Amino acid sequence: MSVQVAPSLLAADYAHLAGEVRRIEDAGAAVLHLDIMDGHFVPNLSFGADLVAALRPLTKMLFDVHLMVTAPENYLQKFAAAGADEITVHLEAAPRLDDLLAQIAALKIKRGVSLKPDTPVEKIRPHLDRLDLVLLMSVYPGAGGQSFMPEALDRLRECRQLIGQRPVVLSIDGGVRLDNAPAIREAGATRLVSGTTIFHAPNPQSAVAQLKG
Repeated sequence: MSVQVAPSLLAADYAHLAGEVRRIEDAGAAVLHLDIMDGHFVPNLSFGADLVAALRPLTKMLFDVHLMVTAPENYLQKFAAAGADEITVHLEAAPRLDDLLAQIAALKIKRGVSLKPDTPVEKIRPHLDRLDLVLLMSVYPGAGGQSFMPEALDRLRECRQLIGQRPVVLSIDGGVRLDNAPAIREAGATRLVSGTTIFHAPNPQSAVAQLKG
């Protein structure tokens, strides 16, 4: 599975979002990562389905919607209707995860699960045959610009072993930079979510290419 790069919209210039989306697509990114925060599951607020719907006609990039919310079941239909291609929910916010994954599948979009840094990777094992994506957080979710937690590399390797030959994207989010990207790819990640490294780069096209390796 080739490596994908997913710029995180949190790091974009909010006053010029349409131009920012076009700029990173032109730089070679095929996936746009959209962090949805509710101010409860994580301490910050970000944006909602209306913004996703406004951006959808501007790009052919895959929309990777990451729900960092307390009651993800209340948001699935809204973001599917807004143009999400994937919806990722947090295992910690989904006591009935299989039911939630079935609801996402019924919306004809891909299913993802995210784990906080202190949630054992082993907990995804029972759900792997119903997943299209696993997203490991390499920072505590809720704010951009944090430093990568080195122990995430061991978690990636463990998750890669659990996934085995399944066609499941293994994504990493938090503190992904040009200098740690080679180790992240070596550990098994097939999608690198990165914000400031791309949006704040003097040459976003070069940054995307280097992250891909």
